[in-house]
Formats: sequence, structure tokens, C-alpha cells
Amino acid sequence: MRTLSETERKIYSRNMLLPEIGESGQLKLLESRVLIIGLGGLGSPALFYLAAAGVGNIGAADCDVVDLSNLQRQILHGRKDVGRNKTESAAETISRLNPDVRLETYGTISEENIAGTIASYDFVVEATDNFKSKFLVNDACVRNGKPFSHAGILGAYGQTMTVVPGQGPCLRCVFPEEPEAGTYETTSEAGVLGSVAGVIGTIQSIEAIKYLLGIGGLLTGRLLTFDALAMTFMEVKLPWNRECAACGAP
Repeated sequence: MRTLSETERKIYSRNMLLPEIGESGQLKLLESRVLIIGLGGLGSPALFYLAAAGVGNIGAADCDVVDLSNLQRQILHGRKDVGRNKTESAAETISRLNPDVRLETYGTISEENIAGTIASYDFVVEATDNFKSKFLVNDACVRNGKPFSHAGILGAYGQTMTVVPGQGPCLRCVFPEEPEAGTYETTSEAGVLGSVAGVIGTIQSIEAIKYLLGIGGLLTGRLLTFDALAMTFMEVKLPWNRECAACGAP
């Protein structure tokens, strides 16, 4: 039976002081598997905090390279990483933070490979920056019974929800159709406050940890929105759409 080393006991001592976690919970985190799709503004803090918390097996997927304009919010990367693959930069950063994490990297996630990619993971963090990818992740996770955290950010605002197939609504219950390109603003057009990405991405990491340990209340059936200018959070109850093309609520 796996036991914690003295080094692990020291590193994760603050986790284990929480009665909801304890030693058994920490051991469970060390054996858990989380996939993060997107290593930008949302994926950066999500990956940081999951690795720091001791999630032992993490997948990191992104096909992009680091750009100077990323550095205002994508805290996995620095100036020396400009031009490098984000997966390569992320792997180096996480190895410095927690060399015990087993990090597997992936490039492009597509309709052809997403089912095979998510198959071995317990939870998926959808941290992409476009609707096509968000719906791709939603549909694949629902179809394959994989729980995941959805999030989006723009300007000074962010939102996130958690989807557990069979237990609540999915993204298509809220947005049945993918918006056409050009009908919505992107962060490259409207901007984004970097720390908003930090807040929302961190919440995604919390949702992953809660799911893995079976503690607390998940954002299932609830859309949590964040307004950084007003410094307010608002919760919107989400109905389960029985006509949903993805999850077809029972």
C-alpha cells in the first residue's frame, strides 16, 4: 500500500490539515489524473495549482507557441519562452515547481484524437480560448462520460461551470449552437485583465480537486460569473435541457 514519504508529508502538510483531505485524500490526489486542454490564461493557474496540490498525473495539451502578448496573463511562461511550444515551456515550469508530477504533453486536440486523449483521465479542465474547442471538449466529455470544468474570460469578466455527465446540464444545454466566427469578440479584440484569468483558472483547479476527492459542492447546474470591476460573483442556475443534442437530459 502506497504511503507518503517524509518529503511529501512536509510539502502537502497544509493540504492534509484540512479534515476534508487528510492523508487519505492526499494519497488519492497523488494517484489522480487530470487533463488540462489549453495552457494560456486559464490553463496556466489551473496547472500551477493542481501540480502544487500534488495531483500526481497531469496531461497538458496545447498546439500554440508562446507570444509576447501572452505574458500579461499566461503565468506558466516567461520572456525567454517566446517562440517555444507552450507545452515545452509548461513542462519546464512545472518540473521546477514539483518535479514529482508526471506530466504528459499533447499537441493539437481534434475530433479524431480527443476521445483517446481523455480516456485515461479522471477529470478534464477545458481552458481553451475559442468556441470551437469548447464545444469539442464538451461533446467528447459528455459522450465519453468524463467530468470537466468549462470557463471563459473576456475583459474584466469571467465565468465557469462544471459538467458531470448524467448529473446536470452541459455547455450545449446553455448554448445549443456554436456561435459563428466574427459574431463575438475575442480577447485579442476586447482585451482581458490578466488577473481575471488567474481567478477563474484557480477556481477550475478547485473544482477538479473537489471532484477527485468527492468533497464540497461542485458547480454543476450552476454558472458562476465574476465581475472584477464591481468585485462581485453571481451564480446563475442552469436548467437541464431535455432536447440537448449533446447530453439529452433524462
